[in-house]
Amino acid sequence: QVQLVESGGGLVQPGGSLRLSCAASGIIFSIYVMGWYRQAPGKQRELVATITGTGYTKYADSVKGRFTISADNAKNTVYLQMNSLKPEDTAVYYCNRNQEGVGYWGQGTQVTVSS
Repeated sequence: QVQLVESGGGLVQPGGSLRLSCAASGIIFSIYVMGWYRQAPGKQRELVATITGTGYTKYADSVKGRFTISADNAKNTVYLQMNSLKPEDTAVYYCNRNQEGVGYWGQGTQVTVSS
């Protein structure tokens, strides 16, 4: 079993920045994919960014150049640095970890971009 705890969400003005963190605990394997997904009201959950244990990253087109995903394997923690935030980035952001073919989800953290 793996537990994921997210933090760092909040209210920010357009153009501002936030950094989300996701700490994993439990049975941790070095081969993994971790990522951030988001779900806005009335919309489906969508991929934001992912990172593998070897550091390979992937981003949704809508966040390329603004968001950066990174990982600290020693802390089993993944970060999402979000810059130049837009109102359309408002959503609940969920952390996901996939290892050994099993996916785990965090509880979600709210990000609201509004003036």
